[in-house]
Amino acid sequence: MGAKIGVLALQGDVSEHLDAFKNAIRASGSDGAIHAVPVRRRQDIAGLDALAIPGGESTTISRLIDKNDLRTPLIGFDGGIFATCAGMVLMARTVDDPRVRPLGLMDFSVRRNAFGRQRESFEADVEITGLDGPFHAFFIRAPVADHAGPGVCVTGRIDEGIIALEAGRYMALSFHPELGNDPRLHIRFLKNCGLV
Repeated sequence: MGAKIGVLALQGDVSEHLDAFKNAIRASGSDGAIHAVPVRRRQDIAGLDALAIPGGESTTISRLIDKNDLRTPLIGFDGGIFATCAGMVLMARTVDDPRVRPLGLMDFSVRRNAFGRQRESFEADVEITGLDGPFHAFFIRAPVADHAGPGVCVTGRIDEGIIALEAGRYMALSFHPELGNDPRLHIRFLKNCGLV
């Protein structure tokens, strides 16, 4: 059947991530060999090669992870994880908001809503290490990382802080790459996971 990528489907922009992965799979030439599926229950994680934790409301997603008994399977998941916006907050070791229980999967500290409220959301062309040109990024009540520990590679930064990090098969982004038509970061993630 090929590889399976799950998108954590508790809250947030789930359908956009499913579509973005389908587009990235087509663009990479692996159409039919990789499938993207929603993940709502702990048994949905079994058999996945990779998982996306989408943007949304990090306090809500954190609470729903515990309510749905997903914390232990997520922490123990040995596939790649692609995390955007709220997903980046959940991947962190420390968060500036006690209402969020991060998964602690990557060694960095993060500030939620680093740019302010919804009306301060913006778009910008940003430089990401390893991409052949700027990436058009959508920042929606976005976080930024303040510090990255050993083993975490900072791949994107703007004046306000760190916006892109990688560690092995983990990728954490403060923006929403799934909202544009540029598949490069999704493809890079698939390559980092050895899926294309």
